[in-house]
Amino acid sequence: MFRRQRSDTLQLFLVAALVVAADQLSKRYIATHFMPGESRLVVPGLLRWTYEQNQHGAFGLFGDSPVLLIAMAAVVLAIFWYSFRDQARSSRTVRIAFGMILGGAIGNIVDRLHYRYVIDFIDFYRIWPNIFDVADSCITIGVILLILASLANPRVSPRRRA
Repeated sequence: MFRRQRSDTLQLFLVAALVVAADQLSKRYIATHFMPGESRLVVPGLLRWTYEQNQHGAFGLFGDSPVLLIAMAAVVLAIFWYSFRDQARSSRTVRIAFGMILGGAIGNIVDRLHYRYVIDFIDFYRIWPNIFDVADSCITIGVILLILASLANPRVSPRRRA
């Protein structure tokens, strides 16, 4: 039993570490090969890499204080963990989802601590108004996976008070 719990926890943290690595490597590439504001076409009519130094939270909300944004990320992670920790023990999907959310949050926190902004570069300029990064993508996919897991299995929904 203890060995399985350790393996499940390792799975969650492995996913988080892979997300942080992919996020930080992609941002390092953009920061060293692009000038802020520079944009390069990747897929005509659909995708370009655009280097943006984002000082705000999601969708430009929540101000530009790195301390406030880091604190908010920590609070949201704690709420997610509290809500889904029991389900993470029994659901691989929930572990992977939470690993993606954790890794994405850590990736953006690393940027805020190092630069005081987040390096964004994924620009679906014709279909999405905001530029984002690998961390944001993983957070979004992780939340979608949690929602799908909750819909597919009512036991995976967040804790409810009795």
